[in-house]
Amino acid sequence: MKARTDEDSSSDGLPELVHTAGHNHVWSGPFLTDQEAFNDAVRLLDQEPLEFMPNARTANAVRLEFAPDSLVKTNLSGAAFTGDWLWVAGDEACGLDRLRLLERTGPEALRFGEPQDFPLASLLDLPGTADEEADLEGMAVADGYLWVVGSHGLKRKNAKLDRDHANNAKRLAKVSLDANRRLLACLPIEPDASGAPCLVRQAQDGRRALRLKGDAHQNLLTRALADDPHFGPYMAIPGKDNGFDIEGLAVDGRRLLLGLRGPVLRGWSAVLEIQVELRSEQLRLAPLDDRGTLVRKHFLQLDGLGVRDLHFSGDDLYILAGPTMVLNGEIRVFRWPAARPLLAANREPVRFESALKESVSLPHGRSTNRAEALCDVPLNLSGGKPNWLVLYDAPGPDRRDGESTVFGDLLRHA
Repeated sequence: MKARTDEDSSSDGLPELVHTAGHNHVWSGPFLTDQEAFNDAVRLLDQEPLEFMPNARTANAVRLEFAPDSLVKTNLSGAAFTGDWLWVAGDEACGLDRLRLLERTGPEALRFGEPQDFPLASLLDLPGTADEEADLEGMAVADGYLWVVGSHGLKRKNAKLDRDHANNAKRLAKVSLDANRRLLACLPIEPDASGAPCLVRQAQDGRRALRLKGDAHQNLLTRALADDPHFGPYMAIPGKDNGFDIEGLAVDGRRLLLGLRGPVLRGWSAVLEIQVELRSEQLRLAPLDDRGTLVRKHFLQLDGLGVRDLHFSGDDLYILAGPTMVLNGEIRVFRWPAARPLLAANREPVRFESALKESVSLPHGRSTNRAEALCDVPLNLSGGKPNWLVLYDAPGPDRRDGESTVFGDLLRHA
């Protein structure tokens, strides 16, 4: 594979890929820099160019430096910015990390480090213990709060190669619920004396950290879905078995969108719409209309994939989608144009949306490098051009530098 030359790149030094209608081309990995691959051009999003900036520790990578004992670095599942500061979550921790923008020391586009850990137990009265994982799968910054959501799903023990058949049979039959997984919360963001954004239990202006009312077994959302004809039967099925599994969060005022990795029903993925209000020191579900609807259901045609992340950019909703079960399969980005005003005007309790824009595949490995988080990069950090930050669960050797550093990617969007 030859090195990229100036003639191989676009005018600003970044490779440009164009999505051809009717075809989904795969960016095959972080070392994709040869001319032949770039000539396999693709068009995306209504004739608007999309440009990939592959990792490979080049000028297109985002370097994230964590503490050696970090539980987040190898299972990144959510990301959001407050100015120059990056919030990240992992699905095997019970807290969040804040990373600071640092001066670059190599060819990477951006570098973040000096991590600060914010344990959820210091911010909220959790339904489970302080060290029990919350399986955080989505986050969003809105109106001075960092919103977070857990998967809400059950988990099944996996078989292990060093166990005998009888032991593995018992393991595979064991299904459990970590109490902190059923968490939906908003956390006040407040600057400290140095101006760094911090998560606090109560801000000086009176804002408080709040979570949706519930206990170790259920909350108001799972209670509202218990008898739902579409999702009720899946509440008792583990997430990795196409059971109920939240993996995306987008916020628009008091209205929240929850993207479901599963279940996928006959190829239709789902986004749940709820509205919350403060009552008796907790978040409660508020009716979405005068009929008392607590949950609206939006079924999306994502070619059989489940939602891995959600993000508003202007009025459009971007959807990161991947396999619902434990598979090595395609991971794509979809765009739902003008979703924000459409959702605000909608009064239907159930909708089906197939008019999503063309998608493009993101890199993935075999059981590694699974894209799990997508968020806008502030324009002042991206040269004034709109870019996504894409972060990966289970980073492979090509996305790691030592034990404490991992690499994400930038994805340019119009």
